[in-house]
Amino acid sequence: MSKAAYIARYALILKKLKAAPYSTIEEIKDFIDRENERMSFFDDRNQMSFSTRTFHRDKKEIRDLFGIEIGYSPSSKGYYLRQQEIENAGFLRMVESFEIFNSLNQNSGNTQYIFMENRQPKGTEHLFGILHAVKNEKCIEFLYQKFWEDDPTLRLVEPYALKEFKSRWYLIAIDRKDKRLKTFGLDRISELTILSEGFKRNLSVDINEIFRHAFGIICPTDQQPQKVVLTLDPEQGKYIKSLPIHSSQKILVDNDKELRIELLIYLTHDFFMEMLSLGSNVRVIEPKEFGKKLKTEHENSAELS
Repeated sequence: MSKAAYIARYALILKKLKAAPYSTIEEIKDFIDRENERMSFFDDRNQMSFSTRTFHRDKKEIRDLFGIEIGYSPSSKGYYLRQQEIENAGFLRMVESFEIFNSLNQNSGNTQYIFMENRQPKGTEHLFGILHAVKNEKCIEFLYQKFWEDDPTLRLVEPYALKEFKSRWYLIAIDRKDKRLKTFGLDRISELTILSEGFKRNLSVDINEIFRHAFGIICPTDQQPQKVVLTLDPEQGKYIKSLPIHSSQKILVDNDKELRIELLIYLTHDFFMEMLSLGSNVRVIEPKEFGKKLKTEHENSAELS
């Protein structure tokens, strides 16, 4: 079975339980069999086998890889997702990605109706290997090419997690060279090798906590997160409400004059560039120094144009 078929099966299980809580294994199997028959008509390379044993193995994989717990209710005699699991970002993105993949995969004729960005994602071929190493606590070795250096360097790391940001994937790992937690872009990794050498995960390294106040992949160790208050025009505000800038986003004012929001976030270069991209549609109320810096950058850009 292809790797894509495993992910497709995980997504179908979650999709079924979201739509029909307290489903039995037989009901889940019937659903997957129907979907399997439909998808195999277009591409028989991704056929999915399913059994009770497969389901229990998939439950564990879904929990370990995506942090989504599937529970069982003795009274209802079926499996279910807790409400907080349904709202889990990993769950929503996984199902969304599968639906897109499935739609594109079923009919090549869609190319005249669906226009993808004209760029080739790089590094995604490493995802399954790195996930295996993370899950099984295996060290990995690879060549890493920094943008600002001419030659790649050999890295030996203890992989902890994968993180996505702006359609790019990153490996979060402890570098054996200096024992520091670092982030590596998958698109700059080559000659990846999963080693037989294992490592013991440091349970005090909480990736969720480390990135809680980060925008993107930069987590400064020399600063505290700052309260940022932004005001946006109502039109731009609609976009910001539908796709929040950061998970800490709180709405303070929402009327026909402005959308005012509050964030608790690190003031990193990535965040600064994101604010610049909003142009005149955003104004920084707090902190004032950050607002002045943003205004100066806009003025400098206007002088160059």
